[in-house]
Amino acid sequence: MNAPLKLTDRKRQAIVDAAIAEFRSTGFESTSMDKIAASAGVSKRTVYNHFPSKDELFAQILHELWTSTAAVSPPAYDPTQPLRAQLLELLTTKMEMLQDEYFLDLARVAIAEAIHSPERAQEMVARLSAKEEAVTTWLRAAQADGKLTRADPVLASQMLQGNLKTFAFWPQVTLNQPPLDAKMQRQVVEASVEMFLAYANATA
Repeated sequence: MNAPLKLTDRKRQAIVDAAIAEFRSTGFESTSMDKIAASAGVSKRTVYNHFPSKDELFAQILHELWTSTAAVSPPAYDPTQPLRAQLLELLTTKMEMLQDEYFLDLARVAIAEAIHSPERAQEMVARLSAKEEAVTTWLRAAQADGKLTRADPVLASQMLQGNLKTFAFWPQVTLNQPPLDAKMQRQVVEASVEMFLAYANATA
């Protein structure tokens, strides 16, 4: 059982949550620290005690986005297990992360700011790209094991993850559509796996 957060930690999280909401609503440049303080229900001094600048507050949001993705690593390739079952597990794990409401809120803020100020989010984009290399590594291991006979691991990784994002990330981030329900999540994962196996001439 997790210990309750201290008051200072609760205030810090309230500031981050308020900043996410304000950045989403009005954008980074148009959001003031005064507005964030009012939304968080704390004094402006409290905001500055935790985050000396708006840029550092935005950096914290990017850090939390990275932390949420880093915590979800694909399982290692297992040559003793069927490929289809492993792919289902891999994409189900990815789907759970993509449909997490807090992750989606963080992603909306980061992507919006990356469009308006690419240099501010450049490091995060690079780190997220590196994170997705884990799936490519998994596919290379499957190919080395003789289970994938035709797929290029880099292209295959983009196909697998891109297909999920088409249904379970971009509509939610760009159009504010709700997360997929559990049934639709399973359908997207299962269809993505079957399409990939057919494309890759895989030994399932």
